[in-house]
Amino acid sequence: MADLPHLDEEALAELQDVMEDEFATLIRTYLNDSKERITSLKSAMKHRDADAFAKTAHSFKGSSINIGAPHLGELCRQIEKVGLEERLSDAPPLLSAIDAEFQQVTAALETLMAGSAE
Repeated sequence: MADLPHLDEEALAELQDVMEDEFATLIRTYLNDSKERITSLKSAMKHRDADAFAKTAHSFKGSSINIGAPHLGELCRQIEKVGLEERLSDAPPLLSAIDAEFQQVTAALETLMAGSAE
């Protein structure tokens, strides 16, 4: 898993070609939704709601893979499994890893958008 990149530049280039002028809106929407999903994961963990935890992780996984963030998608896959198996006590280190990876992805996407705006 450690060899997965923060961003799949080929997937992002394809998205940029398809989305054209809407690419920046797509990225901003993904970043905003992802922040909400991280908050939802933390809330579900706090309230011991394994079902909500797994469902949130599942949707976060899909959006991360679709946007071209494979490492984050893999972390979400792992945390989805924790929720499905009702092992929320195993979630904190994975949530920390997701937080850290999301920061990396956010910085990389913002750099990419700044470069494409020129």
